[in-house]
Amino acid sequence: MKNETPRLRSRRSRFAAATAVAATALLALTACGGSSPTAATSSAAVAAGTAVPEIALNEAAVKLLPESIKASKVLRVGIPTNEQPTQYFLEGTQELTGVNPDIARLIGASLGLKVEIQVANFDSIIPGMAAGRYDMTVSSMTPTTERMKVLDFVDYMAMGNSIAVAKGNPTGITKYQDLCGKKVGLLTGSYQLTVNIPDYNKDCVAAGKPEIISNQYQDTRQAISALTSGRQDAVLADSPILDFAASKNPTVEIASAYDFTPVAAGVPIESGLKAPVAAALAEIIKSDAYKQVLAKYGLDASAITDARVNFAQ
Repeated sequence: MKNETPRLRSRRSRFAAATAVAATALLALTACGGSSPTAATSSAAVAAGTAVPEIALNEAAVKLLPESIKASKVLRVGIPTNEQPTQYFLEGTQELTGVNPDIARLIGASLGLKVEIQVANFDSIIPGMAAGRYDMTVSSMTPTTERMKVLDFVDYMAMGNSIAVAKGNPTGITKYQDLCGKKVGLLTGSYQLTVNIPDYNKDCVAAGKPEIISNQYQDTRQAISALTSGRQDAVLADSPILDFAASKNPTVEIASAYDFTPVAAGVPIESGLKAPVAAALAEIIKSDAYKQVLAKYGLDASAITDARVNFAQ
């Protein structure tokens, strides 16, 4: 698991299907905003990319909602952007699409709530929830002991790490241990930056090698640009994002993919949303709608069968 050090834990193999993103994914996108759980999904809405698959109202979960949310009937969700296929703007619009916005919309529909997606830099989401700007985040966030000091988490899908390099792999990186002394681009506030890199640097020092030179970016697109321009030797980030980038950019390839473990929806500890979100996701992950959303983005193998609560990685 991700709470073990790299020297002790055994690396789980990557499911090949999880790293493939279908070329047709861009043709079946959904736009920002929630949908009524009782409303029929019209063919026009699907064609326009403005709807998620219909899912039943979870009345038991609705009863668990805090009174403030019941009264507003709105769920404000903080999500970053510029990270295909997890979250990004529908071309030519300011409407956020991707697997994370769609999962958020399924949660909203299951709870009978309108979802208002608010775009935010990844590292500003937790402070934003502390300030009361967001009720929830669905942003490929890995539950960690540190994050669980302020948020409750419910698992909703699985993904792993990938290392992207320039085509031809000129620096010969084939595993994370090869990153020692290399210039590596990372997303600000990410699990890779805050947990993986400190662990990897311990391994580098123990092996008598120089530490990784970490460079932070607000989104992975910027990191990939730095890689292709020669300013970085590698980029370390969530596998769906880098796999998609490599599939669309002939100058980039994936050198390594590993650590396939769950990510989770996060809610403030005192919000009263842990129980209803957990109840909603427990049913969502059993539904055809869930499978359809993952398949839309080529992430079928990222499906999970247990919506665990507060399971630290």
